[in-house]
Order: sequence, then C-alpha cells, then structure tokens
Amino acid sequence: MATGLSSQFLESLTLGQTILLFIFFIVASFVVDFTWQPRYPKSLPRLGSEDGYLGTIKNWFQYVTRFNNWVAEGTEKYGKHGRAFVVPAAPARPDEIVVPRSQTAWFLEQPDRVLSTKESHRDSLFNDYQFFGLDDQFPIQTIHKHLARNIISLLPTIQEEIHSAIEATLANVTEEEWTSINLWEFFLGIIPRITNAVLVGAPLCRDGEFLKNQVAFADDVVRNSFILMMVPSIFHPIVGPLVCLSNRLHWRKSYAVAKPFIKKRLDDMMKPENSDYKPPEDMLTWLIRQAKSDGLVAELNPVMLSKRLLPVEFAAIHTTVITAHSLLLDLLSSDPSQNCLAIIREETSRVFREENGNWTKRGLTSLHRTDSAIKESMRLSNFATALTHRKVIAPDGITNTVEGWHAPYGASLMLDLGNTHHDENLYPDPDKYDAFRFSRVREDYQASGGNRDPEEAIRIMRLGMVTTSDSFLPFSHGRHACPGRFFVAHELKMILAFLLDNFELRPLKERPKSFWLGGTIIPPVQIETEIRRRKK
Repeated sequence: MATGLSSQFLESLTLGQTILLFIFFIVASFVVDFTWQPRYPKSLPRLGSEDGYLGTIKNWFQYVTRFNNWVAEGTEKYGKHGRAFVVPAAPARPDEIVVPRSQTAWFLEQPDRVLSTKESHRDSLFNDYQFFGLDDQFPIQTIHKHLARNIISLLPTIQEEIHSAIEATLANVTEEEWTSINLWEFFLGIIPRITNAVLVGAPLCRDGEFLKNQVAFADDVVRNSFILMMVPSIFHPIVGPLVCLSNRLHWRKSYAVAKPFIKKRLDDMMKPENSDYKPPEDMLTWLIRQAKSDGLVAELNPVMLSKRLLPVEFAAIHTTVITAHSLLLDLLSSDPSQNCLAIIREETSRVFREENGNWTKRGLTSLHRTDSAIKESMRLSNFATALTHRKVIAPDGITNTVEGWHAPYGASLMLDLGNTHHDENLYPDPDKYDAFRFSRVREDYQASGGNRDPEEAIRIMRLGMVTTSDSFLPFSHGRHACPGRFFVAHELKMILAFLLDNFELRPLKERPKSFWLGGTIIPPVQIETEIRRRKK
C-alpha cells in the first residue's frame, strides 16, 4: 500500500515540482546541519551576518571569499584588545572561535582530553573518507620519536637526493641560453622525491609512477576537503565515499609499486635470523620498529604500512611545495637594492666549501642569512589563515579563564596566524619582504660583542626558523608543533644553496598575486621565470 502511494506520488510530480522539492530538501539539509552545530555564548562578538537561518546561509556562501577578511577584521576590532571572537565557517564545519594572541598560553596549556588537535585534524581532513578511517597519531608519534635522533645521519642522503633531483629536473638547462621554467612544476618535480628519500628511501623515492600518485593523493585531499566542507554533513555518508574514490585509486596505484619494497623491508626486519640486519633509517623502518616495540601486530603488514605513510606524504609534500614556491617568488621579486640572491649565494657557497662539500648540522645552522630569508617568506607569505586548531572534546565543554566565556563540546578554536604575522607591533613594515630581518638582529648583536643579559642572548638564539612562538606560527606552537620542521629547514636551505650556486634566475618585476579560497591560499601556479646554468 505504502509502496503504491509512493509510486503514485512520484509519478504525479511535474518537473517544476521536482525542482522545488529538490531545493526544499537541500535547504532542509542545511537547516539540519545548522541545528547540529555547537552554540556559542552571545557575549562573544561575531563577524558576518547574524540574521538567524538566512544570515547563516548567507555566511556559508560568503565563506569562500570572506573568511580571511572576517578574521582580519575581528583581529583588528577585538583580538588586538585581548578579546576572542567568532567567525563563520563552511557549512559542514562549526563556526570558529578565534583566540587572541594574548591568550595563546591558556589555549596551548589545555590538555588533549579537553582541546584535541587529533580530533580537529580528523574532522577538517575528513579522515573517515580521505584516509580510510585512520588518524595520523601513530605516524606522528613515530616521527616525534625517530626523526630528530636520525636527522643528522640522514643529511648525506638528503643532500644527494636534492642535487640529483634538481639536476634531473633541470637537465635541459644550459649555460648558453635562458630557459623558461614553471616554478610550481619545478618544485613538484623535486620535493616529493626528496621527501620520500626520508620516508621510503631509494630506489622507491625515484620511481616516477609512485611519486606521481603520491602527489595526486595529496591533491585529492586538498580538493576533497574543500568539497566536503561545503556539503551538509547529512550528505557525507553518500558524497564522501564518492568524491574520495580518487584517493583510493591513487593509493592503490602507489601501493602497487611500493608493495614489493615494503614487503621485503618488513620480512627482513621480522625474521629472527636477521638479528644483525641493519635496515635503512627512514620512515618505513621507523614505523615497523615502533609497531614491533609497541606490540601493534595489526600495523605490521604492507597494506597498513603504506596507508600510514599517506598523512605524512600529504603534509610534507603539500606544505613544502607551497613554502618553497613562495620563497622563490619572494626572493625573485625582492627589492634589487637588497641583493638577496647574491648575498645568499655567497653565504651558502662559502659555508659549503668550508664543509668540504658535505653539509652538516653545524654548517646548516650557521646559514643565518639564508635561514632569515626563508623565515621571512614564511612570515609574510602565509598560505593559511590559521594552522593551529583545536576541537573541544570535553563533554562539559571548556570555560575561558581570562574572559569567562564557555565553549561547548564540538566547538572549534583557532589561533590567527595571518594577522599575527602582519602585525606592525610585532614586525615593523610587516607587508614588506625584508629577507634579512632576523639575521640583521643577530649580526648587530654579535657586532656589539653581545651583552651579559641572558634573556637577550636567549632571544637572539630563538630567531631561527624552527623556533616557534606566539608571534611565529607556520609550524604551529606548543607541544603539537610540527615534528618535521627541522627536516624542512635543512631541506630548504640545501635546495636554495645548490640552486643558487649552480644556476642563475631572472628576477620578477613584481610579486605575483595569490587569492584566498576559504582559509587557504591558492598560489599563482602558472608563473614562469627564466633560468640558466652559472659559468663557474
């Protein structure tokens, strides 16, 4: 009977009625999403429209182009005066409480059982669909435990891969003629290979099919995260598996190449008779070693190990390519009077000779001007409005002890990166790329013979790009700061050193513009420049 009535109803619908019904269903879905979101106290000032359901829908549409502006406006009105504020988010995400810089300590001191980084990552990257239900905690813990202790011994491997990757990518560049190259494609040609030298080692890190699919997977995550943010949560069980079919496809293709390498490494490390076997020090080895140490039998198979690499591949490839690309754009478009490229070339080539052609931690650490140029680019050319997010997972929520407002379970809190980096009270002339902003302070301090103030000495020591603070947030801050930042620092310095010592690049007349899509920047990937080999 019910089936018959349903059939009669569907058959009686006109095209116009069907369209109206579809629109009603979509609107109802957004309304349901709105009712599911956590409610914030009215004492918190808000940006965007506040006109109930209609205002919320308007905010969702404007999120794509206005989010970064909302945060900037809120920081100017409230954040700089020590007040938190709320900005609208995408339809499938709760509105964001932007915590002012003055409350950074309170924000970061909250235990993980109250404010969770893991759950924030899981929600914003839609792990259930994009990473097959796996979170990034096991690989992150493994990196924390093993990368720092092995990074020095890995420097020769990283150096060799950087030199080899750049030469392979620029094989057609000669001394006689200028050759046009796309900077984005250039970094996509070298960063994944260098990254995988540390993740899986040679020869897999040089396999074109493997690298192509790992890059494609990283692109899938970025694209699909945005799509799922804009789709009501009620549709995610349907839309999620569909849009993330590409993730599964690219993982399967990369796994088909990697499987024999992973299986052999696993077999060699698991055989009792191989007690004297010394595996290569890379992420794959560390994952196996950590799983054995923790008795995690489920982790010790090729499929799981390949999936555990995925969040690291995504984070390392995506962010490093954008950072390196922005760095070169900033350098090539910098004030010619600063003579940035020549100064960095002089420093890197001089120290490289002093190191007898083999980079060491001491040599890389002594590249103060190069370090400053990279850090300044990361400060100025931030690629995200915020990189430090937390989700409230305490059942009773959390009460802010400074202002007294209460955030319920499920609320999302963040630190404003972009406007902190462009605050004239922290960085004079903040919208200018001043490559040696940080090294100049160090050089002035050393030229004066230093002083006996221990606090000043500590401040000078903390000027390096790997030192996080409440005013420098590209690697986040606190106990959840990026564990791979030391590798990234060494990697970018070595890339810049080899590139500038062996090639000349034409400057750009002006810095190409990027544009914002929600809380993420879209870099000018079409930009090309000319390059030729340097005559030694």
